[in-house]
Amino acid sequence: MKRRSTFLAMATAAAVAVTIGVLGGTSAQAAASGPITGLGGKCVDVASASSANGTHVQLYDCNGTSAQSWTVGNSDNTVRALGKCLDVASGSTASGAKVQLYDCNGTAAQQWTPSNGELVNVGSGKCLDATDKSSANGNQLQIWTCTGTSNQLWTLPTGTTPPGGGLNTSVAPGGNFNLSVWELQEPVGSPGSPTTISSSRLQGAGGYQDSYFSTDGSDGAMTFWAPEKGVTTPNSNYARSELREMNTNGSAADWSLAGTHRLTATLRVVSVTSNVCVGQIHLGSGGSSTKPLIELYYHSNGDIVAGTENSPDGGQTTHTVGHVSVGTKWSYTIGVSGGDTIDLTVNGSTTHYAIPSSFNPYKQYFKAGSYNQSSSDSTTNGARVAFYALSVSHS
Repeated sequence: MKRRSTFLAMATAAAVAVTIGVLGGTSAQAAASGPITGLGGKCVDVASASSANGTHVQLYDCNGTSAQSWTVGNSDNTVRALGKCLDVASGSTASGAKVQLYDCNGTAAQQWTPSNGELVNVGSGKCLDATDKSSANGNQLQIWTCTGTSNQLWTLPTGTTPPGGGLNTSVAPGGNFNLSVWELQEPVGSPGSPTTISSSRLQGAGGYQDSYFSTDGSDGAMTFWAPEKGVTTPNSNYARSELREMNTNGSAADWSLAGTHRLTATLRVVSVTSNVCVGQIHLGSGGSSTKPLIELYYHSNGDIVAGTENSPDGGQTTHTVGHVSVGTKWSYTIGVSGGDTIDLTVNGSTTHYAIPSSFNPYKQYFKAGSYNQSSSDSTTNGARVAFYALSVSHS
């Protein structure tokens, strides 16, 4: 039996009480079933129509059978056929890792994000790929670094939003992403009091956008821009264009460490001067501290670095947890479980950090976007971050 030590091993469909996210559409998006077609007009096919674990997923002449009927647009970002999930063998993140059918288990190896015609695996940040650019019948599919070439472009079943499952380039971010549980803070406003945009204004295809928060016209990404010069909060010297987690009733999210809580994203850092925080768990009510529990940084040299807070009084310990080039897509999940453990997964690799007991009185909330970590008088230098998937879950 295949085993994976990833953060989502416990998050079965029965355990997840609330999941809010995006799969190339809005929160109202419905799943759709049918063929997935790719190179040479061939279909993504389950070999011999077998539902056995480990069965190859391959290209084959389209024939309308159940072995070629895939359900996409699922709330858990899975792609399903014959009652099982499209899966990267052994949870590998390596280019060339083969794709198979396997029991659905909630791991990031089974989560896929449509983006500009590609299917990006959340665990690896890599694309579903026709091996050796061959359209031959029986060619087993794999994951590979995303290149945008024809062997990585797929047409999904119709009925997703927008058709084909990609991000819509002609709508505001709220037309592609479920922003009902977020408010936006921007680097403008009065000194010490940045402007915030409520969830109600962010939602929908005609929702709020401007030069700091917008849809990328080339691929539909939700893009955050934070220059080095901008209005900051009273407790920071750095400007941000960043989402703050909210409840669906409009109140500020403020959840206990008990239970299981996840923030999952696929993104790329388009540009950065020094480094940028792209996701965090921040302290909420329960005390006077305004520190984060954990921040995830991307550095201009490509390093991905986690900063875990030593105590509510301050002091941060840094851990290098990955490396990708500027402009390259990658994925993360930041979460807590059991009330005492931070679970961090970057491109399929998971690390765990103990939460000091001094944090126990505090509640928490998630943040995501571009929290620039450098300041100057420049309005042209800064950090631009593009998100292709963003979801939160609590159970």
